[in-house]
Amino acid sequence: MISAILFDFDGTLADTAPDLGHALNRQRINRKLDPLPIEQIRVHASAGARGLLGVGFNIGPEDPGYIDMRDEFLEFYTQRLCHETRLFPGIAELIDSLDAQALPWGIVTNKPSRFTHPLIELLGLKHRVTCVVCGDETSHTKPHPEPLLLASEKISVFPAECIYLGDDLRDVKASLAAGMEPVIARYGYLGDSQPPETWGANHIIDHPQELLAYILAK
Repeated sequence: MISAILFDFDGTLADTAPDLGHALNRQRINRKLDPLPIEQIRVHASAGARGLLGVGFNIGPEDPGYIDMRDEFLEFYTQRLCHETRLFPGIAELIDSLDAQALPWGIVTNKPSRFTHPLIELLGLKHRVTCVVCGDETSHTKPHPEPLLLASEKISVFPAECIYLGDDLRDVKASLAAGMEPVIARYGYLGDSQPPETWGANHIIDHPQELLAYILAK
């Protein structure tokens, strides 16, 4: 029995890539580099600052100057947090259906709370979401199961009765480790790892509305 739905945020619930990409390209332009096309950025958007700075400048946390670059990126992102960010097509209708059936739903993301909570409010979800767990609210982030387990505790639903919808391999790993059922959002960013069919989930959807049909069929 499915008693609750938990969503990843970037690449699953909301298409945040345009505003994240704008911050990255602003950094590139400031350094006399050509902006990257949004489709090249999109595949890395779920990986946050680390992934985006990797594709934009080929640097990582171990490199000199990374912290300054990361802080600059986050400042630029803060300045343009929700200019082009939108719920993915079909998400609003899916949420309406979940609310109509009194199925609680929540958000579990590695995104820091200082970005997540304002975005949830700007997208009109603040008073509808049952719980939110952000990347800086637990000792571990996905793929560790701790954030998902905290969410199930907050909504008082056993992990085995939760579906977690995500668009990255780390989402599937976290779901399985938490004892939840992973469902892959193939319409999302997906990263650049192996194909989603190899991630270990039993179900993949191409549109948010397919999740409701899957729940009703269980």
